[in-house]
Amino acid sequence: MAWNHCPWSTSRQMTRRSKASVAIKEPGWVPTTSGADKARITEFARAAGSRTGLPLDEDYRSLWKWSVEAPQEFWALVWDYFGLPERPVDGPVLVGDRMPDVAWFPGVELNFASEVLQRREADAVAVVTVDERFVPVELTWGELRRQVASVAATLRELGVTRGDRVVGYLPNGVEAVVALLATASLGAVWSLCGLDYAADAAVARLGQLDPAVLIAGTTYVNAGRLIDRNADVEKLRASLPSLRATITLDGQVGTLAWDSAARTEDAPFEPVPVSFDHPLWVLFSSGTTGRPKGIVHGHGGVTIESCKIGGLHLNLRAGDRVFWHTTPSWMMWNFLVGTLLLGTTIVCFEGNPGHPDTGTLWRLAEQLDLTLLGTSPAYLAACRRNDTGPAGRRFGSLTTVGVTGSTFPADLQSWLSSQLGPHVQIASMSGGTDVCTAFAGPAPNVPARAGELSAPCLGVALDCYDDRGRPVRDEVGELVVRAPMPSMPLGFWDDHGKRRFRATYFEHFPGVWRHGDWVTITGRGSVVIHGRSDATLNRHGIRMGSADITDPVESLPQVAEALVIGIEEGNGGYYMPMFVRLAEGCRLDQQLIDEIRATIRTRTSPRHVPDEIIAVPGIPHTRTGKKLEVPLKRMFRGEDAESVLDPASVDDPGLVAWYAQFAGRRRAHLDGIHE
Repeated sequence: MAWNHCPWSTSRQMTRRSKASVAIKEPGWVPTTSGADKARITEFARAAGSRTGLPLDEDYRSLWKWSVEAPQEFWALVWDYFGLPERPVDGPVLVGDRMPDVAWFPGVELNFASEVLQRREADAVAVVTVDERFVPVELTWGELRRQVASVAATLRELGVTRGDRVVGYLPNGVEAVVALLATASLGAVWSLCGLDYAADAAVARLGQLDPAVLIAGTTYVNAGRLIDRNADVEKLRASLPSLRATITLDGQVGTLAWDSAARTEDAPFEPVPVSFDHPLWVLFSSGTTGRPKGIVHGHGGVTIESCKIGGLHLNLRAGDRVFWHTTPSWMMWNFLVGTLLLGTTIVCFEGNPGHPDTGTLWRLAEQLDLTLLGTSPAYLAACRRNDTGPAGRRFGSLTTVGVTGSTFPADLQSWLSSQLGPHVQIASMSGGTDVCTAFAGPAPNVPARAGELSAPCLGVALDCYDDRGRPVRDEVGELVVRAPMPSMPLGFWDDHGKRRFRATYFEHFPGVWRHGDWVTITGRGSVVIHGRSDATLNRHGIRMGSADITDPVESLPQVAEALVIGIEEGNGGYYMPMFVRLAEGCRLDQQLIDEIRATIRTRTSPRHVPDEIIAVPGIPHTRTGKKLEVPLKRMFRGEDAESVLDPASVDDPGLVAWYAQFAGRRRAHLDGIHE
């Protein structure tokens, strides 16, 4: 990677694009000298300096630059530093340099489950499960290993072998963790949907895999209610003709009982060594732009990346207690399980974070003595709105609050920083299901500024391109990755010749990964996320990320949430409406409309004041909390809702019908005018 392409270069001047988000901000969190010196990333940098003779422990910039310019040396050191399996000393780390036709660690064998379970203290706690009653149940490493061995033996008896698929339809509990590790230990391929998905949504995903075995739960708890999924399990079983057997947590009639599968006392743990790129699991895209894509990740890529992001960027060590609020359907569940490779204790929470109030996760952090709590901007906004933030709570071990899932407004991050105080790092991250990790995020030795991600992650050749594929700084452009990462997917499921895979990531800039996010890389190397690039607003020839417009509006106390889209019209016009969900007790009168417009005009851009501001019953999201900007935009262009998204992938499908009707009425009105 040439130096003039790196995130700390400022070789290109600003153009006519958004500049509002790159103003200099004072750090909201600054690492202490002693904290940075004791961090694992500093120890790693010293090891890198010793190996290369370079001064790589001087600052994060020099370490990052080396990590992307010398990927062979960097990833070899990550492998050795975290004690991964023995590899040929002279063997290549990376073969090929033009994506996607590369291979990592050829000839090396390992097994994800083996790496998770080896060298652990049998009596130490591995997994804690807790529900809305706040009665934690602990599972030791010794018991986890025994249950994994037992379930693996059961699967083996059912004929499951290397390459077969085992799928889960499960609540967020220890059973899902055990089932994943048991499947992986056999070299079989795992995939999982949470019980928050109805049967049709689960079939749309798991049905693509022709699974051999289904492991299912039949009930889960949400907001104080027991949700019965027995009918959904039966429908799922009937829709998967490839099944040889079903294991249910409650021993449903006609199925094997989980207790029997997991209680064999003398089953040996016999993980099967597999190649670095052997499939580990299949994660699914949101399905909001068509049929959910099955994204295949490998044992080696997940293992080495999980060690790097968790150990070096989040500074996790054995015994740390890690929680990320997620469902089993979201990649952050896999991310959480990946921290087990570091010997952490993970916490699985089955319940609603808003029950009985939005202070639930802070109570969880306090009572379970968490080291890291991970959550989303949507949850934090609810805490601020309801005055249920972390201020005043006693956190014995909390050092980090991780945030991801959607754009993180600067004012919300500033609020959280004031609530937590200077001793807790706010670790804002952005990545994707595609790589099951972050492209940019925190580091223990880099300051954090509100509204920004601290830096590109180590080993990520992150860049920002303009339309012509030229690197730009301090202006908005496409997030790209110019060199391969080990955790980039092996491909999409059932995508022969990788045609869909290549078209998704590499068609726009050949040989360069285009992720589809609209970002700014600042002159000091931090990263600002503006939203999806296919939802970019291009008004009067000036491009603007949707979050740049909605974030200031959502800071108004009268507005709970906002969404803005831009629609190019056939007559050369450009229609840009904003939809607002109002705070309880508020109404959209002319005074509030004027205040919203003034806020956008002064804090973002006078050219991006919406044409219309509309009060709505709600804003639809993916199940991971991202606003459905692109599907709504397509609906306003005249496409049917059924053709632009899978209703099962939406948190509130009824809202989609509301927007479809609104868009239809507007089209009918325009047609009448044109006639």
